[in-house]
Amino acid sequence: MRLSFHGAAREVTGSCNLLETAGHKILVDCGMFQGGQFNEAKNQDKFLFNPAELSAVVVTHSHLDHVGRLPLLIKGGFTGFIYATPPTVELTRLILEDALEVMTYNKSHFGSPILYDLADIGRTMEQFKSMDYHRITEIAPGIKVELYDAGHIFGSAFARVKAEGKQMIFSGDIGNVNVPILRDTEMAPGGMEAIVCESTYGDRLHESTDKRQELIEKMVAGAIGRGGVLMIPSFSLERTQELLYDLNDLVERKKKLPRVPIFLDSPLAIKATRVYRKYPQYYDEEATRLINEGEDLFQFPGLEMTETKEQSKRINEILGPKIIIAGAGMMNGGRIVHHALRYLSDEKNTLLIIGYQAAGTLGRKILEGESPVDVMGERVRVRCQIKAIGALSAHGDQDKLLDWVGGETALPKKVYLNHGEPPASEALAQRLTGDLGVKATVVNFGLEVDV
Repeated sequence: MRLSFHGAAREVTGSCNLLETAGHKILVDCGMFQGGQFNEAKNQDKFLFNPAELSAVVVTHSHLDHVGRLPLLIKGGFTGFIYATPPTVELTRLILEDALEVMTYNKSHFGSPILYDLADIGRTMEQFKSMDYHRITEIAPGIKVELYDAGHIFGSAFARVKAEGKQMIFSGDIGNVNVPILRDTEMAPGGMEAIVCESTYGDRLHESTDKRQELIEKMVAGAIGRGGVLMIPSFSLERTQELLYDLNDLVERKKKLPRVPIFLDSPLAIKATRVYRKYPQYYDEEATRLINEGEDLFQFPGLEMTETKEQSKRINEILGPKIIIAGAGMMNGGRIVHHALRYLSDEKNTLLIIGYQAAGTLGRKILEGESPVDVMGERVRVRCQIKAIGALSAHGDQDKLLDWVGGETALPKKVYLNHGEPPASEALAQRLTGDLGVKATVVNFGLEVDV
C-alpha cells in the first residue's frame, strides 16, 4: 500500500489522504484550506492526483476542512461513490451549500473565486452512499472499510481500511472526552500497520471536562454581570449544539443562570440542529434519557433562533445583557464578524472562544492579543474581555490522543501525524515515541510512504 498526503500537513485544514492499494486509489477526506488569503488560495490549486482515477472516497465527518473540496473531485471526473455515515451525508450538504453562499458573498465584495456551484453540489450529493458504524463494506475490489465512532461531531468516524492483508486507520478528527450528546470515542483497534492521526491539540491539555459547566456558568455570569454583550463564535456543527445543551441545563433545569436574551444567530447551525433531532439513535445515554423524559435539548426559555437576515439585524435593537452565539467558529466569516464590528471595542462586552482558531483567522489574532484588528475592512480596537474554554473543544487533547493511539491491544507499527501546526504535531510525536515506543512521523504536503 502507498500513502500520500495532500492537505492538513503541518497545518490544521485541508485534510486529504490518498491510499493506493490492490490496484485501486481511494481518498479519505477532501477538505478546504482555511485561514488567511494565502491558505485559502490553495483551494484553487490542482490536485496532485487525477480525480478520475479514484475508485472511492471515504469521508470521516462533515466539517468544511474535511469535505469542502469534494465538488472539485466531481468536476475533475470522479464518478465513484463517496462513503460516510447517514448524519454526515446530510450535514455535508448543508456545509457545502453554506460554503457556496460564503464564496458568492466574497466574490461580490472582494472578487474572490467561486470554486463550484449548486449543480456541482447536487452531483456530489448524488454520489454519496451511507455507511453506518461497524458495517464492513467493500468500497473497491479487495478494499474493505469499517467506520468507528470518533466522538468528534455528530456522525463523525475514523476509518479502518483493510487491503493486501494489511490494515491501517485514518483518524479524521478525534473527539474530546465526556462530550454532551455524543457517545465516547471508540478505541483504535490494535495490530495496525499504520495510523494516520490528527494532532490539533497535540501539545496541550484541556481543562477538566468535569468543570465544563462550571466554567460556562462562571463566564456567562461574569459577562451578564457587566451588563454587556457576550459574543460566542461557535462552529455550527457540534460546538453550537453542545453549548445549547449546557445552557439549557444551566438555565432551565438547574436554574443557575438568570434568564437573558440568547440568540442563536447562525442559519447553518439552526439547520444542523434539525439534523440532530432526526437521528436520536446517535445520542449518548444521558441525552437519550432526557429525550425519553420529554426534554427538548436544543430549546429553552430565552433562546431565539434568528435564521433570516432581518431577524439577525433585530438583535441590535435588544439592549444588554444578552448572549449572541454566531458562526463562523474561527471568525473568518459569517454573522459573528458583524457582531464583532459592533461590540469588540466596548469594555463591558466579552468574547468567549470555545474552539480551535487556525493561524491567520480573526479569532486567532484576537486570541493572541492583536489590536486593532481588521473586521470587514475596518480597523477595530479590541477593548472587550477575551476569554477561552478548552474543555469545549471538539478535539481531544494530547492525553486523549495518546490513549486513543495506544488502543486496547497491540500498538500500531507506525503513526503519521497530520492536521496540526508543527509545534503541536512535533510534541505529540515525541510523546508517542517516548511514552509508547511508536515510530511517529510528522507529515509534509505531498509526502509519499509505503505502508
